[in-house]
Amino acid sequence: MDNIKNIIFDLGGVLLNIDFKKSITAFEKLGVKNFEAMFSQFKADELFEKLETGAISEAEFYKAFKKRSHLNISNADIENAWNALILDFRIGSLAHLEKLSLRYKLYLLSNTNSIHVKCFKRKFTQQTGKANFDSFFKKAWYSNEVGLRKPNADIFKFTLSRENLEAAETLFIDDTLINIEAAAKLGFKTHHLLGQETIEQVII
Repeated sequence: MDNIKNIIFDLGGVLLNIDFKKSITAFEKLGVKNFEAMFSQFKADELFEKLETGAISEAEFYKAFKKRSHLNISNADIENAWNALILDFRIGSLAHLEKLSLRYKLYLLSNTNSIHVKCFKRKFTQQTGKANFDSFFKKAWYSNEVGLRKPNADIFKFTLSRENLEAAETLFIDDTLINIEAAAKLGFKTHHLLGQETIEQVII
């Protein structure tokens, strides 16, 4: 890849297998019928956006979710349904990160929240026996820690500024087209990772 010095990866659908339908089904079993209107791969409503930008705590999120759903459900039930979408890590892709790190500076830029972070880091350790998922990267940026969220341009500009990167020298890989389009407008090289693709297939 000519002139590429840095690669920024999305997490879900790129390095971590996810299935939004599993959370939809889990919430439906709890009696929540409109979960997909609240959150999907492509959008988050105000409550979930606050959770994913760290504007509210987990306790505040659970309280607000129960109030909105008008259901007597426990925090644990909400947590389990919310985490149902998180499946497993792509072990081949993680191994490929180690090879890529010899040639490029690697970063992570993920829309996520504290509930999911705890879940996927626990699954990472269970799958790999390793303690620190973030160690694959020069820096892992999570939306709930940054206070910004893709596809807003601010989070891309934040990452470039904090890591002293040039967009034209940086490849951004994401499975959500709206995020790819936002990065491309700022001058990033981009690759929209499709459902059947893996990073080891597209970055040799």
